[in-house]
This record gives sequence, C-alpha cells and structure tokens, in this order.
Amino acid sequence: MQRIGHMFFIPILTLSLLCACQADEEMDTQEEEETTQEPAETEDQEKTETEEEAWALDTERFNETETVDGVETIQNPDNIHVLVNHDYALPTDYEPDDLVDPDVRFSFDEDVEQRYLREPAADALEDLFAAASEDGQELFAVSGYRSYDRQEAVFANAAAESSEEEANETIATPGNSEHQTGLAMDVSSESNHFELSTDFAETDEGQWLEDHAHEHGFIIRYPEDAEEITEISYEPWHIRYVGEEVAEVIDENDITLEEFFEEAEKI
Repeated sequence: MQRIGHMFFIPILTLSLLCACQADEEMDTQEEEETTQEPAETEDQEKTETEEEAWALDTERFNETETVDGVETIQNPDNIHVLVNHDYALPTDYEPDDLVDPDVRFSFDEDVEQRYLREPAADALEDLFAAASEDGQELFAVSGYRSYDRQEAVFANAAAESSEEEANETIATPGNSEHQTGLAMDVSSESNHFELSTDFAETDEGQWLEDHAHEHGFIIRYPEDAEEITEISYEPWHIRYVGEEVAEVIDENDITLEEFFEEAEKI
C-alpha cells in the first residue's frame, strides 16, 4: 500500500509543477508586454515635453519697451527674436555691432550696407544657400541690413510715387523695419529677374525657399493671407532669422511671428 500511495504522489507533483510553470510564463509574457509599451509612452511624453519647450523662451527674448515720443520703442534690439512691426519700433540710432558680409551670391556687386547681416543670420544664410545649391536651386541675396536713415529714404520715395497710405502697405516706416535689425534678407532668383515680387513664389527657387527656410532658422516673415496680423502685404522674398527652434514651431503651426509671441511662455 505504501508503494501504491507513492505512485499517486508522483503525478500530483508533476501536475503542480506544470501549473507553476504556466503561471510563470503568463507573468513573463505580461511583463514583456508592459515593457514593450513603456518606450512608446516615454516617446510620447518626450515629444510633448519637447513641444512645450519649443514654445518657452527666456524672458530676455521678449520685447522690452519704453514709450519714447509716443512710440513703443524696443530697449533690447540685439535680441535675435526681437519683434519689430507697426507696434514696436527700433531706436532711431540702433545699428548692430556684429554686421558681416555673408559669403553668398548677390544680385549686385557693390559693397553697400544692404549686403550685410548680423553674424548668426549671415552664417545661417550661407547654410541656406548651400543647401539650395545642393538641390539645384540658385538663390540670390538682394537686400539685407538697412539703417534708419536708409529706410527713411526708401519710404519717402515710395510715398512720393503713390501715397503714404499705400507705401505703408508694402514698406515699413523708419524704425519699424526688420531690415534695421540685421536679421532679415530679401531673396530672389535669376528666373524672377532678381525682382522682389510675388511672382517669386511661383518659381522653383521660391517654392524651395518656402519649404526649407525653417530648416536653417528662417521664416517667411510676411506670409500670404496674414496681412491683418502682420500689417504688411505678402512678401515671399522676405526671410527673417529667428533660430531653428522657433522657425520650426512657426512653420509646423503655419503662424506668424506675432502669433508665436501671443502663445509663447516666459521662463
């Protein structure tokens, strides 16, 4: 009888071991599934955090202004994210101290102030033009830095040809021009006869610029159908350096620099 009891004990023990193994396998499978899901959750979390960081800027990147003779005048004009428009003006005597002549193709040969850009913008412009050439697109720089006095003359000439009201639609008033920041460049192509016109948007070069400018820290500053926001008519040739991170956000969300600052947070 002892022998028979021993024989029954062996199958029961075997069955218990099998059940335990199955339970362990189920637990291992569950742990693997949980482990597999974790990277996806982490990746989504990192993406959200990155997006939030892109909208956050140091306080010094926002305009600091004072009212001078009734005009909201920017006190930190060297800020590369400076917002210059009809509401915020640069000091009349502002001239960047890091202007350089970028090594790119120009539509003219003279050594005049409009060849120049601030150094970070000039470096980015060189990269932008090089990338365009690699893709078979030949861009030409037409007009960069413009002093307050030069802008005053440009505006006066335009107003004389039509009216001050009409000039306001296409040309910034002195002090309210991005060109004075040294961060903006007007660009054209031989296919558009080096002109600054909306026809540039229809050229291969203009379309390439619209698609790739943000990759090098530039934005099309005055996009189509945004006149009510920028108060400047559509200018597919006018690019403005804001740095790659901000340019990426503006491009992805199809917004203007004004709209970016409405949503941006100070840190």
